[in-house]
Amino acid sequence: MTPDYDIAIVGAGAAGLTAAIFARRTAPGARIVALDAAPKIGAKILISGGGRCNVTHDVVTADDFNGNRNAVARLLRTFTVDQTIAWFAEMGVELKREATGKLFPTTDRARSVVDALLRACEGVEIRTGARVSSIRRTEAAATFDVDGITARRVVIATGGRSVPKTGSDGQGYSLARSLGHSVTEVFPALVPLLIEDGHWSATLSGTSVDAELSVREASGRVLARYRGSMLFTHFGLSGPVVLDISRHWVESRGGTLMASFLPDETFESVDAMLVAEASRNPRATVVSALRGRAPERVLDAVIGDAAALGSLRKEERRRIARALVETSLPVTRDRGFDYAEVTAGGVPLSEVDLSTMASRRAAGLYLCGEILDVDGRIGGYNFQWAWATGKLAGEGAAGR
Repeated sequence: MTPDYDIAIVGAGAAGLTAAIFARRTAPGARIVALDAAPKIGAKILISGGGRCNVTHDVVTADDFNGNRNAVARLLRTFTVDQTIAWFAEMGVELKREATGKLFPTTDRARSVVDALLRACEGVEIRTGARVSSIRRTEAAATFDVDGITARRVVIATGGRSVPKTGSDGQGYSLARSLGHSVTEVFPALVPLLIEDGHWSATLSGTSVDAELSVREASGRVLARYRGSMLFTHFGLSGPVVLDISRHWVESRGGTLMASFLPDETFESVDAMLVAEASRNPRATVVSALRGRAPERVLDAVIGDAAALGSLRKEERRRIARALVETSLPVTRDRGFDYAEVTAGGVPLSEVDLSTMASRRAAGLYLCGEILDVDGRIGGYNFQWAWATGKLAGEGAAGR
């Protein structure tokens, strides 16, 4: 019996649409269907980058990701940033580089990205509101039954569990397991963090600061370290550096989040700076001595009430210096998958053929995007992962 389709793509987000586009290019006559659980295509793309869609970053390396670095590096080489820029230009979307290195469409509208991807999917049947609950081999064993639809090959591009209202509710993991794959523990990444009630940080809601954050074990060993903008909020902490460090705090299971509000300084240099300022101007306060190096609201909150430098005892001065470069922030939990931008964990890369994204557990199956055990930093990296792996999966499923 002839199957309904040559290729069925489960999930029509960034990776799934890319797979559909390149499958169609590779095999123009193939019958391809893309099935998505959401009522509208591209929901997660549309909310990304504040509604502007941070398509990629000007420099993307394996070091920007958590996962098997050698495998990630190999996959990124198959579709570089320059190739991605050219691909989007070909689809009518010109990209611009901002000072941070992030690349956005010149329209500053994520809708431009979604519309371009959908135009490039011409010839692909796209079904919305189509949540796939099962994928199984047919009796003929040469095709798959995807909730009553038969297809020769299947691409799973369902995403992870982040922002489930967009359709990525974790169902893809069950589908992968049912076809022989394992799935590592999954947890929120690029997610805001909550601080215990009554902490001084709550008084700083709306204030941002350049900070260096680190996650440390009880032994003091540093598990991860990032620098960037941190935003104090009514619930706790957010901002790029918090999102980057969050998955490491979650994974640490009880690690301590430490902050330096003077990331270019050390305890010794700050202490020496305060000693020198006290000598020059004994009436100066710590806040006035450090004015311009960090927001005064932050300095006031971290330091607390302090006398003029000239009257500070050595122990108090050193306590202040230490607090400015090494303050413990009492995180209670992350904000959960509803607010996470990506999912950490998933199907191990060792279970796919890196040249085609073909499953090593089920012939005719391909996997791409966030369902895999790889997650990147904030800044367009996860989209680059989606474009690269989606391209390979689409070409592989089409029998490149």
